Amino acid sequence: MDERRVRWINDEATALLAAERDRVPVAPLTERRPGLALEDTYLVQAAAVARRIAGGARVIGHKAGVTSKAMQEQMGVDEPDSGVLLDTMVLPSGSSLVRSELMQPRVEAEIAFRLGRDLAGPDVGLEAARSAVAGVFLALEVIDTRFTGWQITVADSIADNASCARVVTGLMVPYDPDVDLAAESLVVSVDGTAVATGEGRAVLGDPFCALVWLAHRLARFGPGLKAGDLVLAGAVHASLPLKAASTVRAHSPHLPPVELRVT
Repeated sequence: MDERRVRWINDEATALLAAERDRVPVAPLTERRPGLALEDTYLVQAAAVARRIAGGARVIGHKAGVTSKAMQEQMGVDEPDSGVLLDTMVLPSGSSLVRSELMQPRVEAEIAFRLGRDLAGPDVGLEAARSAVAGVFLALEVIDTRFTGWQITVADSIADNASCARVVTGLMVPYDPDVDLAAESLVVSVDGTAVATGEGRAVLGDPFCALVWLAHRLARFGPGLKAGDLVLAGAVHASLPLKAASTVRAHSPHLPPVELRVT
């Protein structure tokens, strides 16, 4: 890789980390560099993640983003993206989050997995994905953009670690093959009022398809998904603004509920 490209990647990673730290947004990357290749934006993401790891953070998994039509239509994109989950992002159900610590946060409910075995390679299929899962849980992902607004491209989102800010995890239960997660219906409520619903099949037809997609994408860059990883499959509904002084809760028939309090 040439020196100018390396410098640009590091400069963009630095700008995004500074925007998050200072809560001062920057212009979308694609406005400043039209025609940017997605592979370059994944390199920006990797550079920013590497800085976080150097600062003491630990990788605990990955997320697949914009995997549902509802999210793709809302964000104006036509393909998924992925990001890295760090231990510093994760909160247990019932936790409180200070709204002012974020910039333009939104929240979405997802089906999530914990892997019991590695899942890697370009030939991974649905059966391999199912057999790799040890636990299943509901999650509330808080997305945020360090850019000046949500009018961003998938390339911008990727550079910004797929817009991931926080992940609230519900109680994990062992994966039961008899439960059809594609038919699992999630209901999201804010302050006790249902505001969004969606089924698991909203995610690429089956939430396990998000695992397959992610395994294929990661196979191009490294070892793939590892045993113990947490994996978010993506929202089953369009994201919702996250407001202060509110309580967000998601529940479904077969998975324990997950809740976040916002102050």
